[in-house]
Amino acid sequence: MASWTPQQAGLQEILQTIHDSTDTRNTVTQRAITHKLNNFTRAPDYIAYLAYILSAMPQEDDRIRTIAGYLLKNNARLILRASPEVIAYVKSAVLAAFSDQSSMIRNAAAQDVVQFLGILEPRHWPECLQQLVHLLDSPNAEMQEAAFNTLEKACEDYPRKLDVEIEGTMPLDFMIPKFLVLSEHPSSKMRAHAIACLSYFVPIGCQALFAHLDTFIACLFKRASDEDSTVRRHVCQALVLLLASRPEKLMPEMNNVAEYMLYSTKDKHENVALEACEFWLTFAEDPDLAPYLHPLLNKVAPVLLDCMVYTEDDLLWLQGGEEEDAAVPDKETDIKPRHYGGKSHGLEHDGGAAANGENGGGDGAKRVGAYGEEVAEGDDDDDYDDYEDDDEFADDMTTEWNLRKCAAAALDVLAVRFGPDLMNVLLEPLRAKLWSEDWLQRESGILALGAMAEGCIDAIEPHLPTLVPYLINTLNDSKPLVRSITCWTLGRYASWCTQMVSDEHKNQFFIPTLEGLLRMVLDNNKRVQEAGCSAFATLEEDAGPELAPYLEPVLRNLVFAFDKYQHKNMLILYDAVGTLADAVGSALQNPTYVEILMPPLIQRWHKLKEDDEDIVPLLECLASVTIAMGPSFLPYASPIFNRCHTIVNSQLLQYQTYQQNPDMDEPDRSFLVVALDLLSGLTQGLGIALEPHISQCQPSLLSLLTVCLKHPHAAVRQSGYALVGDMAMNCFPLLRPHVPPIMHELLAQLDPEPKVEFISACNNAAWAVGEVALRFGLNDPEFQQWVLPLVSRLIPILLHPKAPRSLHENAAVSIGRIGLMHPGVVAPLLPDFAQAWCQALYEIRDNEEKDSAFRGMCTLVHHNPTGIAKSLLWFCNAIVRWNQPSPELNQMFQDLLTGFKQQDPAGWSSAVATFPPVIQERLAARYGV
Repeated sequence: MASWTPQQAGLQEILQTIHDSTDTRNTVTQRAITHKLNNFTRAPDYIAYLAYILSAMPQEDDRIRTIAGYLLKNNARLILRASPEVIAYVKSAVLAAFSDQSSMIRNAAAQDVVQFLGILEPRHWPECLQQLVHLLDSPNAEMQEAAFNTLEKACEDYPRKLDVEIEGTMPLDFMIPKFLVLSEHPSSKMRAHAIACLSYFVPIGCQALFAHLDTFIACLFKRASDEDSTVRRHVCQALVLLLASRPEKLMPEMNNVAEYMLYSTKDKHENVALEACEFWLTFAEDPDLAPYLHPLLNKVAPVLLDCMVYTEDDLLWLQGGEEEDAAVPDKETDIKPRHYGGKSHGLEHDGGAAANGENGGGDGAKRVGAYGEEVAEGDDDDDYDDYEDDDEFADDMTTEWNLRKCAAAALDVLAVRFGPDLMNVLLEPLRAKLWSEDWLQRESGILALGAMAEGCIDAIEPHLPTLVPYLINTLNDSKPLVRSITCWTLGRYASWCTQMVSDEHKNQFFIPTLEGLLRMVLDNNKRVQEAGCSAFATLEEDAGPELAPYLEPVLRNLVFAFDKYQHKNMLILYDAVGTLADAVGSALQNPTYVEILMPPLIQRWHKLKEDDEDIVPLLECLASVTIAMGPSFLPYASPIFNRCHTIVNSQLLQYQTYQQNPDMDEPDRSFLVVALDLLSGLTQGLGIALEPHISQCQPSLLSLLTVCLKHPHAAVRQSGYALVGDMAMNCFPLLRPHVPPIMHELLAQLDPEPKVEFISACNNAAWAVGEVALRFGLNDPEFQQWVLPLVSRLIPILLHPKAPRSLHENAAVSIGRIGLMHPGVVAPLLPDFAQAWCQALYEIRDNEEKDSAFRGMCTLVHHNPTGIAKSLLWFCNAIVRWNQPSPELNQMFQDLLTGFKQQDPAGWSSAVATFPPVIQERLAARYGV
């Protein structure tokens, strides 16, 4: 053992705290213990004490020593700042514990080994790797298996760290052949570990493995019929990884591989079937492999279809899926943590997607996603917070992804890849399922129909006049699981149902779908409510303003749900209400609708405290409602504005306290983000009518906003800049006195190559600059001081080849708007950015932002005509791409083009002669040039 030794007082204190932690009944005590354990991490040798308790205190109960082992794992990164004595002791103690007589201690030590080996890297702990590999030849089967289990986790977690040279040799040059030999081991556990370890080196392009690749593939074929299901699962996993990384190695044998994978997809062990099913998902996702997959469609697709039927295990796990459980409160564990992005501003392309790829409200309220699971981000919780058993933790995770969902996802991708050909293969089997007497078969057919919606829409569309009424009728099915998947599938076809091609279509398909989904919103089964509410939100998005005539019944149903829903579905209901407001816009200003919707929202508002997590989705919902209701929202504005101001102030104070005390838990930024977004909504909806609220609040809202613009979290800055731009647009006199400090922060945020997580904040800053510039007005002397600093930041963003397209667009718009107001300052710079400017904006859909930007560009060209000379083709292309320019802009185009032609007729004719014919034709037709 190394030279470090524990101090008895410190050892006893840590030991006693671990003993106390086993009393889970008292939550107050638990909180104090957690705080105490966090404080221990400041001690430079804390991890050595934990290693000592784990390895050198056999008199202690195994459970206490195991907890020390898990605490050691969770605090492993402390080794990076530990003294050489502590590092040496921890290394030797963990390896000693790995050979302990108790399996609990060995398991805890194994996890410590994996963690420390990853942090220190094998090249700084070669003796550990040597010991593990050496134990693979141990006569003790238990030690042999434990070593291989530990190596497998290391190979899975950090294969690249193992693929290195250590003291002149490459350990994998020895380990890979060793694993290949062990794939023939009499013990199935050893065979499984061997195949698994080998497979983890495939995705990283490991040369030590690729030198033996043919041997490895031969080994996989040999093990393909192994009696042990875990071995077969790892064989399937390895073939999936090979298909993704080295498909050319499998193609010569693809017929045999495909037959084996089809056979394995039907394996009675679901873990084998799931890995095999991943093969088809991977195969379908690679467009280059489509020619190899196409001939297999008629075999693969029906197998995937059969995999989508609920198994007995699925139904057992779903338990409450069959109950009328609407009145049963949710368990808090059912509600996943939600992370909120900030409000985004951007332009729209002709396709109609937001330029920056984000929704206005961030990623807060989640709906039911593909194949019926809730769409939510992964949890960030540390493993073993409660000293859970590893297998239990893994079992818990398997509920997220299973054979049924994988098969449906694979079918979805196949549909996108092969469309009508897939439909031809599945037409009969799908029909048989949809009209089956067995509800499980019917349910899987409806799931398949939804999965194929995107890719096969052209082939399915002729059948939709039959299928949509079938689905609407199926909403009456007695089985909640059938009703819930039918909601999801109807949501997938919402865009077809909402096409207002004729009154007949509307009456036959749209209205019945609307009524059917509204009934499901109020179902007595929570799963059906969730799917119904989620699908209805999708219908709202697709229907848009067409929903306006039906607002009263829609609102009455949604309002009824406020009284009926439990905690989890309430979050989806908020999303549905917010989406409805976005869809129908100002139609919601009708006093009747305001009187229906606002009382339940205000009731929820008063029930929730500032620090209640449920206020976050409610704030986000209200942000959409305020914008839609506009002036009609004014009677409700005061308490909502005041609470938003309180939340912003208290959250900033909490964050300040946290920065001064890093041991505290970091405050959840979601509260701050959505409070700013709701203030943006109030600003857009009520404009200058907010003046009394903004002028009376203390501390000043604008002062708080300036602090938000400096916040370390990009999402907070993003929403802060959105509020700046919205205030500029809707109540500029209130913003103007505070522009100098805000402009300082705006300049700092304009970055030509922001980190990925900063892009949206930078986008909003670039957009806000243009809004502020417009409101100051023509040649305003106060704004003029910022023109060159701003333009000198925006032009590099526009010219940067790696900046996202959305950033190019917002930078271009703001340059145009600043140029419109201060042409004398910006026009000399025109040659620097004219071509990039035109390239950034020519594809954007006609709208007011684009119009003002182009008026700015025309003004700059008028001031500096030679500045556009080298970019004339791009400028003319951008002009003719307009569908309906405003009369003012159209006249500017006419004047400029006519001026070019009159000034130098011969030069103009020769320049235009080089343009593509379509541009020449449009210039002649529209502007006579």
